[in-house]
Amino acid sequence: MYDNITRRLMTAIVCTGLSCGLTGCLHFHKGPKVPVLPPVLTPIPLLTIPPPANPPLIPAPVIDLPPMPIAAAAATPRRERRRLAPKSSATAPAEEAAPEPATDESAIGDLTAGGAANPEAQHEAASLIHTIQIRLNGLPPQVARRQRSQVNRVRNFWKQAQEALNSGDVEGATTLATKAKLLLDDLDKLGGE
Repeated sequence: MYDNITRRLMTAIVCTGLSCGLTGCLHFHKGPKVPVLPPVLTPIPLLTIPPPANPPLIPAPVIDLPPMPIAAAAATPRRERRRLAPKSSATAPAEEAAPEPATDESAIGDLTAGGAANPEAQHEAASLIHTIQIRLNGLPPQVARRQRSQVNRVRNFWKQAQEALNSGDVEGATTLATKAKLLLDDLDKLGGE
Protein backbone atom coordinates (compact mmCIF):
# COMPACT_ATOMS: atom_id res chain seq x y z
CA MET A 1 0.00 0.00 0.00
CA TYR A 2 2.75 2.41 0.96
CA ASP A 3 4.64 1.41 -2.21
CA ASN A 4 1.56 2.13 -4.38
CA ILE A 5 1.11 5.63 -2.89
CA THR A 6 4.79 6.42 -3.40
CA ARG A 7 4.60 5.29 -7.01
CA ARG A 8 1.54 7.46 -7.68
CA LEU A 9 3.17 10.46 -6.00
CA MET A 10 6.35 10.06 -8.06
CA THR A 11 4.29 9.74 -11.25
CA ALA A 12 2.38 12.94 -10.41
CA ILE A 13 5.60 14.82 -9.68
CA VAL A 14 7.24 13.68 -12.93
CA CYS A 15 4.14 14.60 -14.98
CA THR A 16 3.90 18.02 -13.33
CA GLY A 17 7.59 18.66 -13.89
CA LEU A 18 7.38 17.65 -17.56
CA SER A 19 4.33 19.81 -18.23
CA CYS A 20 5.91 22.83 -16.50
CA GLY A 21 9.19 22.22 -18.29
CA LEU A 22 7.55 21.99 -21.71
CA THR A 23 5.44 25.11 -21.27
CA GLY A 24 8.40 27.03 -19.94
CA CYS A 25 10.56 25.73 -22.78
CA LEU A 26 8.01 26.82 -25.35
CA HIS A 27 7.72 30.24 -23.70
CA PHE A 28 11.46 30.93 -23.86
CA HIS A 29 11.99 29.57 -27.39
CA LYS A 30 9.50 31.76 -29.17
CA GLY A 31 12.38 33.95 -30.27
CA PRO A 32 13.05 37.65 -29.96
CA LYS A 33 10.25 39.98 -30.89
CA VAL A 34 11.10 42.24 -33.82
CA PRO A 35 9.47 45.65 -33.69
CA VAL A 36 7.19 46.49 -36.59
CA LEU A 37 8.49 49.42 -38.65
CA PRO A 38 6.11 52.16 -39.72
CA PRO A 39 5.13 52.17 -43.41
CA VAL A 40 7.00 54.48 -45.81
CA LEU A 41 4.63 57.18 -46.98
CA THR A 42 6.90 59.25 -49.22
CA PRO A 43 8.26 57.81 -52.47
CA ILE A 44 12.00 57.27 -52.68
CA PRO A 45 13.75 57.79 -56.04
CA LEU A 46 15.54 54.72 -57.39
CA LEU A 47 19.20 54.92 -58.24
CA THR A 48 20.48 53.70 -61.59
CA ILE A 49 23.88 52.08 -61.62
CA PRO A 50 26.02 53.18 -64.57
CA PRO A 51 27.66 50.45 -66.71
CA PRO A 52 31.36 49.80 -65.98
CA ALA A 53 33.82 52.03 -67.83
CA ASN A 54 36.06 49.14 -68.89
CA PRO A 55 34.05 46.20 -70.18
CA PRO A 56 35.70 42.77 -69.80
CA LEU A 57 38.10 41.78 -72.57
CA ILE A 58 36.92 38.20 -72.88
CA PRO A 59 33.41 37.85 -74.26
CA ALA A 60 31.07 35.55 -72.41
CA PRO A 61 30.92 32.10 -74.07
CA VAL A 62 27.72 31.10 -75.81
CA ILE A 63 26.59 27.66 -74.71
CA ASP A 64 24.20 25.70 -76.88
CA LEU A 65 22.19 23.49 -74.59
CA PRO A 66 20.24 20.50 -75.91
CA PRO A 67 16.47 20.85 -75.83
CA MET A 68 14.81 19.96 -72.56
CA PRO A 69 13.21 16.50 -72.60
CA ILE A 70 9.49 16.36 -72.10
CA ALA A 71 8.87 14.21 -69.07
CA ALA A 72 5.10 13.87 -69.48
CA ALA A 73 5.35 12.15 -72.85
CA ALA A 74 8.03 9.74 -71.64
CA ALA A 75 6.20 8.90 -68.42
CA THR A 76 3.09 7.53 -70.13
CA PRO A 77 3.99 5.53 -73.20
CA ARG A 78 1.14 4.98 -75.57
CA ARG A 79 0.24 1.48 -76.56
CA GLU A 80 -0.71 0.95 -80.11
CA ARG A 81 -3.55 -1.37 -80.90
CA ARG A 82 -2.84 -4.31 -83.06
CA ARG A 83 -4.31 -3.87 -86.46
CA LEU A 84 -5.49 -6.79 -88.43
CA ALA A 85 -3.82 -7.23 -91.76
CA PRO A 86 -6.22 -6.40 -94.55
CA LYS A 87 -7.48 -9.46 -96.34
CA SER A 88 -6.08 -9.61 -99.81
CA SER A 89 -8.61 -10.09 -102.54
CA ALA A 90 -8.12 -12.54 -105.37
CA THR A 91 -7.99 -9.72 -107.91
CA ALA A 92 -5.12 -7.86 -106.23
CA PRO A 93 -1.70 -8.78 -107.65
CA ALA A 94 0.77 -10.20 -105.18
CA GLU A 95 3.76 -7.95 -104.62
CA GLU A 96 7.10 -9.44 -103.74
CA ALA A 97 9.95 -7.41 -102.34
CA ALA A 98 13.20 -7.69 -104.23
CA PRO A 99 16.05 -8.97 -102.03
CA GLU A 100 18.43 -6.21 -101.03
CA PRO A 101 22.11 -6.56 -101.82
CA ALA A 102 24.30 -7.76 -98.94
CA THR A 103 25.90 -4.92 -96.99
CA ASP A 104 28.31 -4.70 -94.09
CA GLU A 105 25.41 -4.33 -91.63
CA SER A 106 24.04 -7.76 -92.55
CA ALA A 107 27.41 -9.38 -91.88
CA ILE A 108 26.57 -9.59 -88.15
CA GLY A 109 23.71 -11.99 -88.80
CA ASP A 110 19.98 -11.92 -89.23
CA LEU A 111 17.78 -10.63 -86.47
CA THR A 112 14.92 -12.83 -85.33
CA ALA A 113 11.45 -11.41 -84.93
CA GLY A 114 9.82 -11.60 -81.55
CA GLY A 115 6.19 -11.39 -80.50
CA ALA A 116 3.61 -12.85 -82.85
CA ALA A 117 6.29 -13.93 -85.35
CA ASN A 118 7.81 -16.33 -82.78
CA PRO A 119 4.94 -18.55 -81.58
CA GLU A 120 7.29 -21.02 -79.86
CA ALA A 121 8.55 -18.40 -77.40
CA GLN A 122 4.99 -17.19 -76.87
CA HIS A 123 3.85 -20.75 -76.08
CA GLU A 124 6.75 -21.28 -73.64
CA ALA A 125 5.92 -18.05 -71.80
CA ALA A 126 2.21 -18.93 -71.61
CA SER A 127 3.07 -22.43 -70.34
CA LEU A 128 5.38 -21.02 -67.65
CA ILE A 129 2.72 -18.53 -66.53
CA HIS A 130 0.12 -21.31 -66.37
CA THR A 131 2.48 -23.53 -64.33
CA ILE A 132 3.05 -20.69 -61.86
CA GLN A 133 -0.70 -20.21 -61.48
CA ILE A 134 -1.17 -23.91 -60.70
CA ARG A 135 1.69 -23.88 -58.19
CA LEU A 136 0.33 -20.73 -56.50
CA ASN A 137 -3.12 -22.29 -56.12
CA GLY A 138 -1.55 -25.46 -54.72
CA LEU A 139 0.43 -23.77 -51.94
CA PRO A 140 -0.39 -25.10 -48.46
CA PRO A 141 -2.30 -22.50 -46.40
CA GLN A 142 0.29 -22.61 -43.61
CA VAL A 143 3.09 -21.63 -45.99
CA ALA A 144 0.91 -18.95 -47.61
CA ARG A 145 0.16 -17.42 -44.19
CA ARG A 146 3.74 -17.57 -42.89
CA GLN A 147 5.30 -16.24 -46.09
CA ARG A 148 2.55 -13.77 -47.04
CA SER A 149 4.93 -11.08 -48.37
CA GLN A 150 6.82 -13.61 -50.52
CA VAL A 151 3.52 -15.00 -51.89
CA ASN A 152 2.34 -11.46 -52.69
CA ARG A 153 5.57 -10.80 -54.60
CA VAL A 154 5.07 -14.02 -56.59
CA ARG A 155 1.47 -13.03 -57.40
CA ASN A 156 2.66 -9.58 -58.46
CA PHE A 157 5.28 -10.99 -60.87
CA TRP A 158 2.75 -13.53 -62.16
CA LYS A 159 0.16 -10.81 -62.85
CA GLN A 160 2.75 -8.58 -64.56
CA ALA A 161 3.88 -11.54 -66.68
CA GLN A 162 0.29 -12.15 -67.81
CA GLU A 163 -0.14 -8.47 -68.71
CA ALA A 164 3.14 -8.45 -70.62
CA LEU A 165 2.15 -11.54 -72.59
CA ASN A 166 -1.26 -10.06 -73.37
CA SER A 167 0.38 -6.86 -74.65
CA GLY A 168 2.74 -8.85 -76.92
CA ASP A 169 5.94 -8.49 -74.86
CA VAL A 170 6.99 -12.15 -74.86
CA GLU A 171 10.51 -11.49 -73.57
CA GLY A 172 9.24 -9.37 -70.67
CA ALA A 173 6.59 -11.98 -69.84
CA THR A 174 9.24 -14.73 -69.77
CA THR A 175 11.51 -12.66 -67.53
CA LEU A 176 8.73 -11.85 -65.05
CA ALA A 177 7.46 -15.44 -65.03
CA THR A 178 10.99 -16.71 -64.37
CA LYS A 179 11.29 -14.35 -61.38
CA ALA A 180 7.97 -15.66 -60.04
CA LYS A 181 9.14 -19.27 -60.56
CA LEU A 182 12.38 -18.66 -58.65
CA LEU A 183 10.48 -17.10 -55.74
CA LEU A 184 8.08 -20.06 -55.75
CA ASP A 185 11.05 -22.45 -55.65
CA ASP A 186 12.30 -20.62 -52.54
CA LEU A 187 8.83 -20.95 -50.99
CA ASP A 188 8.82 -24.68 -51.65
CA LYS A 189 12.19 -25.00 -49.91
CA LEU A 190 10.89 -23.02 -46.90
CA GLY A 191 7.69 -25.09 -46.81
CA GLY A 192 9.65 -28.35 -46.72
CA GLU A 193 11.72 -27.32 -43.72
